[in-house]
Amino acid sequence: MNVGVAHSEVNPNTRVMNSRGIWLAYVISVGVLHLVLLSIPFFSIPVVWTLTNVIHNLVMYLLLHTVKGTPFETPDQGKDRLLTHWEQIDYGTQCTSSRKFLSISPVVLYLLTSFYTKYDPAHFVINTASLLSVLLPKLPQFHGVRIFGVNKY
Repeated sequence: MNVGVAHSEVNPNTRVMNSRGIWLAYVISVGVLHLVLLSIPFFSIPVVWTLTNVIHNLVMYLLLHTVKGTPFETPDQGKDRLLTHWEQIDYGTQCTSSRKFLSISPVVLYLLTSFYTKYDPAHFVINTASLLSVLLPKLPQFHGVRIFGVNKY
């Protein structure tokens, strides 16, 4: 019996992306970020798109691939404390709809950014590096892998 636990999931992190309306909230938050950056008068349109892409990818990298453990008391004997949020989504099952959505959304944002920056070489390099930094950790081959021991504990 778990005293003080009001949810039925062993680990609520596993199902958060399947919650009702979370995908819409995600898209709206990226749109709001873009509108806030557009309201800054001295930023040009290509700079705003690049900033939107880089900030989005940085936040997603930090939230999905660096933060480990759960904010909840879980009866899993501490197994999830060594897993990142990405590794906990859908109990680690690969190619689910949530994982596909979180993998495709940075690519769509990258394509929009590339189009609106008119494929400028400087913006293109920055956006490509940002995209790769957020897509590579999502590959199934990197599930549970800690490169150079970073984020091991």
